[in-house]
Amino acid sequence: MAHSTVPSHSTPMLNEALKDAAAVMTRLLERHSAAFSLVETGSVRHVGHGVAWVDGLPNVQALELLEFAGGQFGMAFDLDTDQVGVVLLDTSQDIAAGSKIRRTGRVADVPVGNALLGRIVNALGQPLDEQGTLQTRQRLAIEREAPAILERAPVNQPLQTGIKVIDATIPIGRGQRQLIVGDRQTGKTALALATILNQRQHGVICIYCAIGQRGDAVARVIDTLRAQGAIEQTILVVAGADEPPGLQYITPYAATSMAEYFMEQGRDVLIVYDDLSHHALAYRELSLLLRRPPGREAYPGDIFYIHSRLLERSTRLARGGSLTALPIVEIEAENLAAYIATNLISITDGQIYLSPELFHKGLLPAVDVGKSVSRVGGKAQLPAYRLVAGALKLYYAQFEELEMFARFGTRLDARTRALLERGRRVREILKQHEHTALSPFEQIVVLLAVTEGLFDDLPPVRIPEAEQRLCSLVVRQFGDIGRRIYEGESLNAEDRMAILQACKQVSTGEVTDGNRANT
Repeated sequence: MAHSTVPSHSTPMLNEALKDAAAVMTRLLERHSAAFSLVETGSVRHVGHGVAWVDGLPNVQALELLEFAGGQFGMAFDLDTDQVGVVLLDTSQDIAAGSKIRRTGRVADVPVGNALLGRIVNALGQPLDEQGTLQTRQRLAIEREAPAILERAPVNQPLQTGIKVIDATIPIGRGQRQLIVGDRQTGKTALALATILNQRQHGVICIYCAIGQRGDAVARVIDTLRAQGAIEQTILVVAGADEPPGLQYITPYAATSMAEYFMEQGRDVLIVYDDLSHHALAYRELSLLLRRPPGREAYPGDIFYIHSRLLERSTRLARGGSLTALPIVEIEAENLAAYIATNLISITDGQIYLSPELFHKGLLPAVDVGKSVSRVGGKAQLPAYRLVAGALKLYYAQFEELEMFARFGTRLDARTRALLERGRRVREILKQHEHTALSPFEQIVVLLAVTEGLFDDLPPVRIPEAEQRLCSLVVRQFGDIGRRIYEGESLNAEDRMAILQACKQVSTGEVTDGNRANT
């Protein structure tokens, strides 16, 4: 049999190549040093619904993220001398007594940045949509200290909602915390969603935080944002009703950290918490499972603190940027004195109360002007609103008081009947279709017309038509006035007279469509 041989002239070349490769490997090995890390582990003693008790982990931090052997995550919540109470952030199906758990060495955090815009994520920053993984470089802890007093600036810039009754009578400023409160199915989410939609033209980043909501309710919000072209500037942070209570608990804090990233970049941000009554229920469940002593209505004693430290993070910074919060809370049987509702009323800068009675009458949005208040008030309102806001509130309050007596068939004098008729038209003009926002100029024009009595001779059923014609007319003819109003100027006497003349043309029927007024 013939044997293959290597030519003698190639042997030195092969040896030289082997020597070069060995030298490269030697240099690489000299530069490389094996890194050893000490991982602290423990074992699960007991697993309950949404919580686990763990032995070991003597150096664990409060709110530290912990990882179970199956890849599930939890958060250190109760630090006792002999065990650790862990809040589960995933399902507990594969976790049993004796399972291993290890420290991650980092406090629970969330990814932040522009890559989150237009995405649907959970409180851990994991995508819930089908747009792939998140490409972010920075993470922030979900629990962060609120800005110090000296870092804050006064709330004096308006956040326009596009809703007449709010912008005129209960103004919201950038950096304000305004509670939305009402019974179930009174339009709380619709009101907050309309505010989000109106921020498209104002450059405000929006975050919708769903806590314990049904999947179909969240899906409707997502569909509306997509249909209206507002999802690209919105982040949706979702913890559904079927999620573990621990994940529901940390969701608003994670959403706020995402918002704070943009606020610290000098941007204006709006965040909606929908809703904090479900958040309180999740925290109560966790506290009772961890055997913390119950207090009023079985809530733990620190229930006020969990909401105050959340909402105190909303402010306007002196160096630029703001975070406006619209927390939502649900009450039962119009009980504004409920425990969680009164806590939030005392924390926030005012409340918007939605009345079931107004809702059932079809007076939408069902905002009860008498029970709603903004503690910031006119300081966060465009100056031109002051021309109509005072008269609007006065007529509305007088109307509500007189309407009650008129039900008893009392004989009324001419002045009282006139006030009732004016009040009915004020209430009619405050109606607004869902997702139909009005600019500040349009709002001021229609409110000026009704408070000046120019619609007194119109039947209430014709007022929506007259409002539409009036908005079309003034936007076309007085666009310059609208621009100056939005820039913060008040209405001068000449502009006011010109607008009133246009209102008279509409109310008397001289303008019947979008064409130029007949003179």
